[in-house]
Amino acid sequence: MFDTVEIKEVKQHIGLVVKSMRKQRQWTQAAMADSLGVSRLTIQNLESGKNFTIDTLLKVLKAFDLLDAIDQQIMSVQNNVSSTSSLY
Repeated sequence: MFDTVEIKEVKQHIGLVVKSMRKQRQWTQAAMADSLGVSRLTIQNLESGKNFTIDTLLKVLKAFDLLDAIDQQIMSVQNNVSSTSSLY
């Protein structure tokens, strides 16, 4: 059987990475929330893998200087899709 990645798992992985990076920078949830213009509860939900918006995720990626790397990955996928000819 094929192993599939579930959205819930990815959200949990994102939460763990965010929490680890936040702690590595010695930021509290409140300090991070203030700097991003969101609530502490928003950061808490993100770190626990609960529902969060794409805007929140992008703000966090920018705070960790990862937004450019993610954008490059997305553009790479887009370029691959655009350069693939249709089979139909």
